[in-house]
Amino acid sequence: MGTLAILLATPGLFLDWRWLAICSSIPPTLLMVCMCFMPETPRFLLSQGKRREAEEALRFLRGPDAAGSSFQMSDLKDPGVYKPLIIGVMLMVFQQMTGINAIMFYAETIFEQAHFKESDLASVIVGTIQVVFTAVAALIMDKAGRKILLIISGVAMAISTTAFGVYFYLTPPKPSMTLQSGLLLDVQTSAAPEPHLDLAWLALVSMAVFITGFAIGWGPIPWLVMSEIFPAKVRGVASAACVLTNWSMAFIITKNFQDMMGLLTSAGTFWLFASMCALNVVFTIAFIPETKGKTLEQIEDTFRGTAGP
Repeated sequence: MGTLAILLATPGLFLDWRWLAICSSIPPTLLMVCMCFMPETPRFLLSQGKRREAEEALRFLRGPDAAGSSFQMSDLKDPGVYKPLIIGVMLMVFQQMTGINAIMFYAETIFEQAHFKESDLASVIVGTIQVVFTAVAALIMDKAGRKILLIISGVAMAISTTAFGVYFYLTPPKPSMTLQSGLLLDVQTSAAPEPHLDLAWLALVSMAVFITGFAIGWGPIPWLVMSEIFPAKVRGVASAACVLTNWSMAFIITKNFQDMMGLLTSAGTFWLFASMCALNVVFTIAFIPETKGKTLEQIEDTFRGTAGP
């Protein structure tokens, strides 16, 4: 839905805000209609003493062979549970630590710095890149594998955020340049020398590479891996923990981004994101198993250390 929301920003270039609001109301309206055909959750039905309806709902949601076991705290002692849970949570932490929100916040300002006549195109161009390469990732991830795409994605983002840092280091701060959220592009008070070259191209290329890298790997794949690595009986609880982690990290980074800019400067902040992207690659190589072509049972055996050759 997030990628679809980005794509829906495109009509804003030529539609009145009222019609844009109407267009934006279409997806939630469709969701509301589709939810009318969804059964109640099995847990709720069990709490109402409707066991037969709960079993039917479970089969509807998970297939005809769905098991009826539920999560217990003692399950956390099982390496087939706690290992994928840790990996799932860390995937969400690292996804947000790539700095994706900061890059998205900076999109329009970077385009202004690049002397685009219509800086409103920034969000549309960035959104289009993300939508296109997310679709590309969906087409190739079953052939290429999840792990290799995460590694390529992390490397691309590490390089691009390093280049972003170089751009901000060599470009003098402009007090009049602000983000839509009101953040200054740089809160440095010391004067910086004028750059010898127009480095707008570096910012634009870095942004394009970053968004492309994120879209083919660390954007969609953590959500896919999360759906594959959890045993059925803990999938609901574990997935909820991962989603909570993701949005909590998004809030923390967004809330503290201005303070990071003040403490580390723009260049330092993006170099910090670059180090996190590099750490993503190390984490992927060391801890994330390849799930391509494996059944849920094989993945579970991998975490328990009982997988066959």
